[in-house]
Amino acid sequence: MGSRYVALVRGINVGRAKRVAMADLRSLLEELGCRDVRTLLNSGNVVFTSDRRAPARIADQIEGSMLSRLGVRGRVIVLPQSEFATAVDENSLAAVASDPTRLLVAFCQDTDRFQKLKRLEREDWGPDALATGSKTAYVWCASGILGSELLAAVGRTLGDSTTTRNWATVMKINAELQALSKSRDGGRRPKG
Repeated sequence: MGSRYVALVRGINVGRAKRVAMADLRSLLEELGCRDVRTLLNSGNVVFTSDRRAPARIADQIEGSMLSRLGVRGRVIVLPQSEFATAVDENSLAAVASDPTRLLVAFCQDTDRFQKLKRLEREDWGPDALATGSKTAYVWCASGILGSELLAAVGRTLGDSTTTRNWATVMKINAELQALSKSRDGGRRPKG
């Protein structure tokens, strides 16, 4: 049956650089042996089923295939469905965030890196806020993402090892994971 995963590709389809068609990304994962491959939005969010058990290895294979097949270099983070669900459950800033597009969730393959954010978490960033979970970080950008000093500090601290998704996108990914689980238990959903 396999396990369900989320792949998050950093930095593709932003502006005109690093353009990747989601159909090509789905095809690439299928060629790597993944099943039930579905992409969400146009920013490199993929849910899939795989018999492989090492998320970091799956991420490396996707990165290598993107470079060799599509000519695009991009950091890929792969999370098991259970870890993604934990990220949803641990969001302590959901009650504070009045706009889900300004609440970002940071993901990293090496989750120990989030320990580096503890120093930033103790600082007053008002009206912005930072919280860390067991395997993610949450950044509330009250006045918007582009001008957030907190988000810039998080980016400097974590470097390019991380990727972020806004809360609205996280909830769409979570809903797709749940739909995939239900379809595997009896009902079928169209590929897409």
